[in-house]
Amino acid sequence: MINKKEIKHIAKLARLGLSEEELKSMQKNFSSILDYVKKLEEADVSEIDDVFEKKGSVNITRKDNVRKRNKKEREKLLNSAPARKGNYIKTKKIL
Repeated sequence: MINKKEIKHIAKLARLGLSEEELKSMQKNFSSILDYVKKLEEADVSEIDDVFEKKGSVNITRKDNVRKRNKKEREKLLNSAPARKGNYIKTKKIL
Protein backbone atom coordinates (compact mmCIF):
# COMPACT_ATOMS: atom_id res chain seq x y z
CA MET A 1 0.00 0.00 0.00
CA ILE A 2 1.27 3.44 -0.90
CA ASN A 3 1.76 5.71 2.11
CA LYS A 4 0.53 9.24 2.71
CA LYS A 5 4.05 10.70 2.40
CA GLU A 6 4.35 9.32 -1.15
CA ILE A 7 0.92 10.71 -2.07
CA LYS A 8 1.93 14.14 -0.76
CA HIS A 9 5.12 13.95 -2.84
CA ILE A 10 3.18 13.04 -6.00
CA ALA A 11 0.68 15.84 -5.31
CA LYS A 12 3.53 18.30 -4.87
CA LEU A 13 5.09 17.22 -8.19
CA ALA A 14 1.71 17.64 -9.89
CA ARG A 15 1.23 20.96 -8.06
CA LEU A 16 -2.02 19.80 -6.52
CA GLY A 17 -3.24 21.13 -3.23
CA LEU A 18 -5.05 18.23 -1.60
CA SER A 19 -7.09 18.28 1.57
CA GLU A 20 -6.68 15.55 4.18
CA GLU A 21 -9.80 13.82 2.87
CA GLU A 22 -8.50 13.97 -0.71
CA LEU A 23 -5.14 12.55 0.42
CA LYS A 24 -6.91 9.53 1.95
CA SER A 25 -9.00 9.07 -1.19
CA MET A 26 -5.91 9.31 -3.43
CA GLN A 27 -4.05 6.88 -1.21
CA LYS A 28 -6.87 4.36 -1.59
CA ASN A 29 -7.12 4.91 -5.36
CA PHE A 30 -3.37 4.68 -5.97
CA SER A 31 -3.17 1.53 -3.88
CA SER A 32 -5.96 -0.17 -5.82
CA ILE A 33 -4.32 0.81 -9.14
CA LEU A 34 -0.96 -0.56 -8.02
CA ASP A 35 -2.61 -3.77 -6.79
CA TYR A 36 -4.26 -4.18 -10.19
CA VAL A 37 -0.93 -3.63 -11.97
CA LYS A 38 0.63 -6.27 -9.74
CA LYS A 39 -2.14 -8.70 -10.79
CA LEU A 40 -1.46 -7.90 -14.44
CA GLU A 41 2.24 -8.66 -13.96
CA GLU A 42 1.28 -12.16 -12.76
CA ALA A 43 -0.70 -12.95 -15.92
CA ASP A 44 0.82 -15.56 -18.24
CA VAL A 45 1.20 -13.92 -21.65
CA SER A 46 3.79 -16.30 -23.09
CA GLU A 47 1.27 -17.70 -25.60
CA ILE A 48 0.20 -14.29 -26.91
CA ASP A 49 1.80 -12.86 -30.06
CA ASP A 50 3.50 -9.51 -29.75
CA VAL A 51 1.22 -7.08 -31.56
CA PHE A 52 3.96 -4.48 -31.89
CA GLU A 53 6.04 -6.62 -34.21
CA LYS A 54 3.70 -7.06 -37.14
CA LYS A 55 5.72 -8.13 -40.14
CA GLY A 56 4.85 -6.76 -43.51
CA SER A 57 3.13 -3.68 -42.13
CA VAL A 58 3.51 -0.59 -44.25
CA ASN A 59 2.71 2.98 -43.35
CA ILE A 60 -0.19 4.20 -45.39
CA THR A 61 0.16 7.86 -46.18
CA ARG A 62 -1.63 10.11 -48.54
CA LYS A 63 0.03 12.33 -51.09
CA ASP A 64 0.07 16.02 -50.23
CA ASN A 65 -2.14 17.94 -52.57
CA VAL A 66 -1.30 21.59 -52.97
CA ARG A 67 -4.28 23.70 -53.82
CA LYS A 68 -3.37 26.77 -55.79
CA ARG A 69 -4.98 29.93 -54.45
CA ASN A 70 -5.68 32.86 -56.64
CA LYS A 71 -4.28 36.27 -55.79
CA LYS A 72 -7.63 37.54 -54.49
CA GLU A 73 -7.98 34.67 -51.97
CA ARG A 74 -4.36 35.09 -50.80
CA GLU A 75 -4.81 38.84 -50.28
CA LYS A 76 -8.04 38.26 -48.36
CA LEU A 77 -6.24 35.82 -46.05
CA LEU A 78 -3.21 38.05 -45.54
CA ASN A 79 -5.39 41.10 -44.87
CA SER A 80 -7.32 39.22 -42.19
CA ALA A 81 -4.10 38.49 -40.22
CA PRO A 82 -3.20 40.85 -37.34
CA ALA A 83 0.18 41.64 -38.94
CA ARG A 84 1.92 40.81 -42.17
CA LYS A 85 5.30 41.23 -43.79
CA GLY A 86 5.17 41.03 -47.56
CA ASN A 87 3.33 37.87 -48.56
CA TYR A 88 3.69 36.28 -45.12
CA ILE A 89 1.73 36.43 -41.86
CA LYS A 90 3.94 38.03 -39.21
CA THR A 91 4.00 36.35 -35.79
CA LYS A 92 5.92 36.71 -32.56
CA LYS A 93 9.19 34.87 -32.22
CA ILE A 94 8.74 31.43 -30.67
CA LEU A 95 11.63 29.82 -28.83
